[in-house]
Amino acid sequence: MQLAQNTYGKTTAIKPAAKVLIVEDEVLFARAVMRKLQKAGYECEHVETLQDARAIAKQFSADLVLLDMRLPDGNGLEILAELMAKNAAVIVMTAFGDISDAVHAIKQGAVDYLKKPIDLEELLLAVQKVEAAVLQSNSLDYSRQRNAHAVEGVEMLGDSPAMQSIKAQIKRIAQFVADDVVPPTVLISGETGTGKDVAARLLHASCPNKDQPFVHIDCASLPADLMESELFGHEKGAFTGAVASRPGLIEAAEDGTLFLDEIGELPLSLQAKLLNVLERRRVRRLGSTKERPVPARFIAASNRDLHEMSLSGGFRQDLYYRLNVMSLSMPPLRERTGDALLLARHFASQTARRYGLAAPVFSSDAIATLSNYPWPGNVRELKHQVSRAMLLCQNSQITGADLVVSNPAGNEVAPISSHATLYDTEKAILLKVLSDSRNNVSEAARKLGITRMTMRYRMDKYQISAKALE
Repeated sequence: MQLAQNTYGKTTAIKPAAKVLIVEDEVLFARAVMRKLQKAGYECEHVETLQDARAIAKQFSADLVLLDMRLPDGNGLEILAELMAKNAAVIVMTAFGDISDAVHAIKQGAVDYLKKPIDLEELLLAVQKVEAAVLQSNSLDYSRQRNAHAVEGVEMLGDSPAMQSIKAQIKRIAQFVADDVVPPTVLISGETGTGKDVAARLLHASCPNKDQPFVHIDCASLPADLMESELFGHEKGAFTGAVASRPGLIEAAEDGTLFLDEIGELPLSLQAKLLNVLERRRVRRLGSTKERPVPARFIAASNRDLHEMSLSGGFRQDLYYRLNVMSLSMPPLRERTGDALLLARHFASQTARRYGLAAPVFSSDAIATLSNYPWPGNVRELKHQVSRAMLLCQNSQITGADLVVSNPAGNEVAPISSHATLYDTEKAILLKVLSDSRNNVSEAARKLGITRMTMRYRMDKYQISAKALE
């Protein structure tokens, strides 16, 4: 099933159309429902009895069934389980005096009920809401299955002493996972692009529970109005639009790993609720009185200084200490001697294989540029620059000119002198890109392959003011 919005902003089904089976013995009403749903883009079939419903269900794979409770040859409850076994969502329709049947149907798994006489606009809205809820549930199931395999073949490249230390720490931390022990939380810090996500996945892949889900939550990209529901889940009716119960991402991690990326972006109100989950190892969905156990391992990451944030009130101190039981500090690429060339060769070969190109070769000036450039965007910036160079270079030979930092207008930052200090080099790059971007901080950050937050941090570090440059 798919959804789209029409010119008037209303949600309608688009092909492949959702299939709706109407089991209703009031023929005139059923035909009116069919016309309404078909006009909205649904594929419909209508039967009047339980016997006919069983027969058509074998050839018409319905996504949704509108099921009347009182039928000529029995009660709709008799066929409810059979319909649900075929992965159909069921909305029951009942007369005013038969509400008890609707209650029984809901307890057995029906997603909603409508009380006769039924307004057709109300019925269409109910169908659309159920369809959206099914899509959302399927999306979550897909995400869980995808993330369960997201750590297969993950590796952390780097032979520098800094990376050897990180790999040893990951191996040691992975040992503290057992079936009868609550695993310690891990806090991964480091600049944007240093590989915090890779470290989290490698940590999961190194644990005995590596076959369990790995759920990655980017706290910075969660919609503010849905953040609490996404994390903790909700029950049907917990808020407007909650047409069905739904587990949160914390529950979705099950016995695996929950990775809270950019945890510093989580609002203080939800930090308190997360702390309660960590302390008690139980979660309660929105609108529920029931608590569920949380066996998952928690890994958090941030490119911000959470300790400083906790001192200034931007992050809860108690949550910071609870997360920081074990820690990893990912080194920036400029401190990983020799790793830039190793990574560049890996990314270039990866790009060549993807596009069917010849094996790449790095010229001597390209190697010098890779070694001398400070890579403010770290591994992420290196990957994008090398991939770009691989696609644009001549005869699969990457030169220093191919690796020059450039912007769409054609202004370039020349290869870095081997005599310049790291401080002077990085500051010069920031000043140049800011100048080329007309002192637009967001644009400069995009050109450097870093976040605006990291750009601001760099500017503060080197005492660069955008206003002073105007």
